[in-house]
Amino acid sequence: MHDVIPLISKSDFPAVTRRRLTTFQINLGYRCNQSCLHCHVNAGPHRTEEMSLETIEQILAMARQAGIETLDVTGGAPELNPHFRLLVERARAMGLRLIDRCNLTVLFEPGHETLAAFLAEQGVEITASLPCYLEENVDAQRGKGVFDASIRGLQTLNALGYGREGSGLLLNLVFNPQGPVLPPPQAALEADYRQFLGERFGIVFNHLFTLANMPIQRFGSTLVSKGSFAGYLQLLKQAHRDENLESIMCRDLISIDWQGYVYDCDFNQMLGLPLRRPERARSHISDLIGQDLRGNPVVVRDHCYGCTAGQGSSCGGALASA
Repeated sequence: MHDVIPLISKSDFPAVTRRRLTTFQINLGYRCNQSCLHCHVNAGPHRTEEMSLETIEQILAMARQAGIETLDVTGGAPELNPHFRLLVERARAMGLRLIDRCNLTVLFEPGHETLAAFLAEQGVEITASLPCYLEENVDAQRGKGVFDASIRGLQTLNALGYGREGSGLLLNLVFNPQGPVLPPPQAALEADYRQFLGERFGIVFNHLFTLANMPIQRFGSTLVSKGSFAGYLQLLKQAHRDENLESIMCRDLISIDWQGYVYDCDFNQMLGLPLRRPERARSHISDLIGQDLRGNPVVVRDHCYGCTAGQGSSCGGALASA
C-alpha cells in the first residue's frame, strides 16, 4: 500500500531494546463486524484470516514456558475467531490475565448472545473502543448505528458487574481522535466521559485510554489521499518526548499475527516489519521457545513517534502526564 512507503525507510527514531517479556498481544484474525476509518489493521467483514487452534496451542505453550503474565487479545473482532472461547478458558486456567479488545457491537452478533456472560464468568478484562461519547462522531468514524449498539453493549456489561467497584470485572474504554491530531490529556477526557455517560446512560467504567492514530493502513491511506500524511508525521516528531521511551509497550510485549509470526508491536505487524533475530528473516512463535529476548533491538520506523508524542500512547493509554 502506498501509505506504507514513507514508513519502511530508515528513521531517526531513538534505538530501543527489549526488557523481560511479560505480555503476548495476539491477533486472532482480521475479520470484524465493523470497518472503522481509524483502523490500523484494515479489518472488516470480508476479511477471512483467522488463527488456527494449532497456533493458539503453540502460543499457550510458549506463554507457560516464558512465564508470561498477560494475554492481550485483539483482531479484527477477536471474538469472531471460532477458538476464542477455548483460548480464554485455557489462559484463565493457567492464571493469566486476559484482556479482550472488544468493539462492543460484537456482543449482539448472531451466535454471540452469551458472549458477555461468558466474559464475566471467566473474569476477562475488557478494553472497549468508544472513540467519542457523542453519537455523531462515533457513527462518522465507525458506521451508522454503532454508537447506540455500543451504549447497549456497555449497559449489558455493567449489568453483569463490569466497571462496578468491588466486582473485579474491569471495563476500560478507548478514545481515538477523529483526525490527524494528538489525543487530548487523558485524565481530563476521562472525567468528561465519566460525567456524560453516567448522566445520560447510567454507564460506569474503570479507566479511559487515549490512543494516538497511527499513520498506517486505513488511517494512513486516508492521510495520503487528503495530502496530510507528511504534516501528521511532522506533528508526531515535533511532539516526541524522550521520557516516554521508558514506558513504550514494545519493550515488554511481542505481537503475534494470525499465523503465529512475531513482531515487536501490533503496528509493526501491520507494516510487515518482523521481530529482528540474527538467525532468520522472521520468527514464528514456535522458534522462540527457550529464547531470551532481553536486549534484543526493537525494529523502529517513523510511525514509532506515534507512541512517544505528547503524553505518549500505548495499548494501555497515555504514558505520561500531558
